[in-house]
Amino acid sequence: MTFPLGDGPIKLAMLGMVEGNGHPYSWSMIINGRYDADALAKCPYPAIIDYVGKQPADTLGIPGVEVTHVWTDDPAEAPQVAAVAQIANVVAAPEDVISEVDAVVIATDKGFEHVERARPFVEAGLPVFVDKPLCDNREDLATFTRWIGARRPIISSSGMRFAKEFAPYHGATHEFGALRTVFVTMAKKWETYGIHALESIYPIVGPGFVSVRNTGSSERNVVHLKHSKGIDVVITTTADQIGGSGFVTLAGTHGGTTLRSLDTFTAFKAQLESYVGFLRTGVPPVPFAQTKELMQLLIAGIESREAGGTEILLSTFGD
Repeated sequence: MTFPLGDGPIKLAMLGMVEGNGHPYSWSMIINGRYDADALAKCPYPAIIDYVGKQPADTLGIPGVEVTHVWTDDPAEAPQVAAVAQIANVVAAPEDVISEVDAVVIATDKGFEHVERARPFVEAGLPVFVDKPLCDNREDLATFTRWIGARRPIISSSGMRFAKEFAPYHGATHEFGALRTVFVTMAKKWETYGIHALESIYPIVGPGFVSVRNTGSSERNVVHLKHSKGIDVVITTTADQIGGSGFVTLAGTHGGTTLRSLDTFTAFKAQLESYVGFLRTGVPPVPFAQTKELMQLLIAGIESREAGGTEILLSTFGD
């Protein structure tokens, strides 16, 4: 297949669904620009019913792109997703889409599975979007790095990078002087939601992290990251911190502010549009070097916690 895909119609496959992650529902509706209201009412994710259902009809849809195929780990779920987002084809195995679509979306958030979920499509030359996090261990990061080095079209991101509430501060915090402290709150697990916290603030502070120390537990992660600009970043990722999730506080030598991301729909749509832009132009929305550093931070947070709070230097990852 020729990549990039250019300006023509793009057929996508939405692949995989794991417990607690309803992205195949929401992402397919956002891309296709339509949904069946009766089927949506039966969606097992109330938050998706809320934030998609209240959108004006003209905000849905990405021109020239359609999710035409879907596969889920539980065969019973794929027809439900297809009914909601009006997807034409339900396939029996993910590899069945290889000759049928132009690109795929791996819509699962278990990083340790992503190499093997992506492998058939990488080897077939299909462009792949991998849901956050790209991976959660050094070996798999090395594999993705090799694939990217071989010019395989792969990208991954968190929707929080595209949150409209944070975007005005991307590389633009001069009004606060030099940043000294950044606080972020996130719910659920560090392994799956830590990347949401990290990617919320990474475009704000930029690359250049030095070390990570996680002094918490699997249910209550307390992560201290040191940045080469003299910034201390503290992230709490706590299992039941649902109501207090998504806050970002920026504190500098001359001022500061507290922000919160609330518009999930807009963030997801911008994230998906960034993948479409990549498919059409071949230009990734962010350099892979940034994605790689983000994965190093995530992995270091896991390793530090498992080592009893040891400080993990990013220099241990090498090149």
